[in-house]
Amino acid sequence: MMRTLLIFLTLAGVCAAQKVSTQELLRMARTRDAGLEQALRDTLGEANIQKGTAAAGELGDFVFAIASEKGPSLQINYDPPIAAFKAGSLWVVQTRLNTRTAYKYTWIADGRRIGCSGNECVPANNLPAFGPDSYAQPGVPQGKLTGPIEVPSKIYPGVKANVWYYVPAQWDGVTPLAVQVWGDGQQFTGPRPGQWRILETLDNLTAQKRIPLMVSIFVQAGTGPERNERSIEYDTVSDAYLHRLLDEIFPVVAEHVKMRTDGYSRAIQGLSSGGIMAFNAAFDKPEAFSRVLSWIGSYTALRRSADHPEGGGEYPTMVRREAKRNIRVWIEDGSNDLDNTAGNWPAANIGMANALKFKGYDYHFSFGVGEHNDAQGAAELPESLTWLWRDYDPAKTSQEFVQDPGEKDQPVWRVVQLNRK
Repeated sequence: MMRTLLIFLTLAGVCAAQKVSTQELLRMARTRDAGLEQALRDTLGEANIQKGTAAAGELGDFVFAIASEKGPSLQINYDPPIAAFKAGSLWVVQTRLNTRTAYKYTWIADGRRIGCSGNECVPANNLPAFGPDSYAQPGVPQGKLTGPIEVPSKIYPGVKANVWYYVPAQWDGVTPLAVQVWGDGQQFTGPRPGQWRILETLDNLTAQKRIPLMVSIFVQAGTGPERNERSIEYDTVSDAYLHRLLDEIFPVVAEHVKMRTDGYSRAIQGLSSGGIMAFNAAFDKPEAFSRVLSWIGSYTALRRSADHPEGGGEYPTMVRREAKRNIRVWIEDGSNDLDNTAGNWPAANIGMANALKFKGYDYHFSFGVGEHNDAQGAAELPESLTWLWRDYDPAKTSQEFVQDPGEKDQPVWRVVQLNRK
């Protein structure tokens, strides 16, 4: 989790320090403007430039900068390195990347990766490339965010959590709304533009009618007497946190917003331990949640119990052996995700994808190169939300989710190339 925190702080620091607009910085890099070096230092920050974590981008155009004695090159994912050009005493790469995904980048000089030891680079240089649907668009109305509201718990004695809710501008205030829950929701409720651009994406997709009118409920993990309360809530394979949502948090939001009560009209998202929390809620009670968005899910043995000795690590087997639930699942991870005593995250998510395929679930597996962070999930959010809510009909309260017929002809997910000989 410390690496995740470092990534968040690095990206947030870049945004906070910016002195020149991203568009202007990109223009200066394209034209090799004489003031580029100073603009980069002022905008991206000296610390990031020294570490090789200085980057800025918009709609697929990116600029990277580093201080290095020797002329470095920049490797993005596993593509051939790009030679840098000199801007004063800095080295710079300006390039274009495909949007709606995330990238891992590393500076290389004299055949050695800068800031890396072995196969690890700290902090991790994971870069979301947002598409147009993740940016505020002219004429698109913004929804209204309310919160934080502190909600105490009886299910978890002594625990309380902050909750926010977001309603679309198009809502008439009367019609019950579909529901989208966001785990670790405090990350997505800050000032605009948001670091992960969740509110912007919701506004755009709602205006384009690619998602229904829905209330987004952002739930922060609880704080209480236990230091690891988040893990207790999220990683435990049980129905306790499901009831926390349904019986304690939903009634608070329902005092202000009319909400649909059918599981067909409810989706739930989570990242890391929140990914297992989201899947657990729908798998345990599909009549309460039928749509799951799982980012970098911790389907590993982080929290064991007598009933589930391997915790969330049991899910791939449970999915294969137990009766198929009527749910739709988008699962995402990256090949450089965590590997520790609890398990291997990339292998676990591949195992989940194959289990969902084997059992005939309506699922989508998105597998990139990222580490343990939100970058890929946030960058592809317009696509994943559109997929998750496709063919939604507010006149219905149920639908049988069926696996795409073409999926049956696809091979199971395999690792076909290792990272070493």
